Amino acid sequence: MGFGKFDGICERVPLPLCSLVGPYDSAEDNGIDSSGISAECFARNIDLANTVIFQVGTAFINIAALAMTAMMVFNVRSKYTAVGRKELLAFFYFFAALTFFSLLVDCGVVPAASKPYPYFVSVQNGLTSALCWCLMLNGFVGFQIYEDGTRLSLWMLRIVSACGFVLTFIISLLTFQGWAGLAPDNTTALFVVLYILNAVALFIYAICQTVLVVGTLEDLWPLGDIALGVGFFVVGQILLYVFSNTLCDRMKHYLDGLFFATLGNLFAVMMVYKFWDSITKEDLEFSVGAKAPGPQNPWDSKEYYEDLPRQYGRDDYDNSSSFYNLRNGSDYRM
Repeated sequence: MGFGKFDGICERVPLPLCSLVGPYDSAEDNGIDSSGISAECFARNIDLANTVIFQVGTAFINIAALAMTAMMVFNVRSKYTAVGRKELLAFFYFFAALTFFSLLVDCGVVPAASKPYPYFVSVQNGLTSALCWCLMLNGFVGFQIYEDGTRLSLWMLRIVSACGFVLTFIISLLTFQGWAGLAPDNTTALFVVLYILNAVALFIYAICQTVLVVGTLEDLWPLGDIALGVGFFVVGQILLYVFSNTLCDRMKHYLDGLFFATLGNLFAVMMVYKFWDSITKEDLEFSVGAKAPGPQNPWDSKEYYEDLPRQYGRDDYDNSSSFYNLRNGSDYRM
C-alpha cells in the first residue's frame, strides 16, 4: 500500500472507517456519496429480533473488556497512596469510552449508511488518539519529574489527551465529509494522526517504562509485563493487518482479524495494569502491623479478651479488672 492510503488496509480489514474512505462523488447537497472500500472477507452477521448484528465475536470481547476495565478501575481506586493512581484511572476511563464507541460502530448499532455514522467513527478515532497520548503521559509519571496526582500532573494529562482527541476527531470528520481540502480519497493526514503519531506515543511509553525498571528498580520482573503487553499488542495488529483474510477463510467467516486484534488490545491493557501494580506499593500510615498487640479483626475481640486470663494468669487478671461502683458502693468483678 502507498503511504497515507487505506486501500490496502481496508481490502484486508473490515474497519469502521473503511466505509467512509475511497473513491467518492460529490452530492448536490454538498455531502459525500462514497461506497467505501470493502474487505475481501469479514465475519458473518446474525439476525436477532429483526436486527442485524455485525462482528458478534468482537462484540463479546468488547463487553468483556468493559467488565475487566471496571474491575481494574476498582482495584486502582482501592490503592489510595500508590504513585500514578489518578493518572492511570484516566487511562482506563478513556479505554472504557473507546470500547463503548467501538461496540456501537463495530456491531452496527449505528448503521454505516446513516448520517451520524461519520461522527461516531470520528469520535472512535479521536478516543484512540486520546488513549495513546494519555498512556504516553503515564509513562513519565514514574520518573517523578513532577508530583503525581497534583493539578499540574492531571491537567497536563487532560490537555494532552484532549489535544489528541480534538486533532484526530477534526481530521477524521473533515476527511469523511470532504471539507477544508480533505476528502475520502485524500487520507494522508488521517493516516498520520491515526497511525504514525499514535505509534510514536506507544513507543515512547514502552521505552520510558523499560528505562524506569532498568535504571530505578532492583527487581527486573516487571520487564516481563512490558514484554507481554507489547507482544499481545503487536501480535493482535499483525493478525489484523496481515492475516485477517486468511483467518476469516479458515474460520468459515465466523471470526476475522478484528476479533483477534480486539482481544490482543484487551490483554495489552491488562498488562499495563499488571505492570503498574507490580511496581507500586501502597503506604498506608494508618495500617496496623501484624505483630501489634490487640485484636487485628474487630470480629476477634471476644476471643482476644477471653484469652487474656490464660495469658496473664487468673489471679492477676481478676485483680486488674475490678472496679468500684460509685452508685451503690459495692465492689464488682468483671
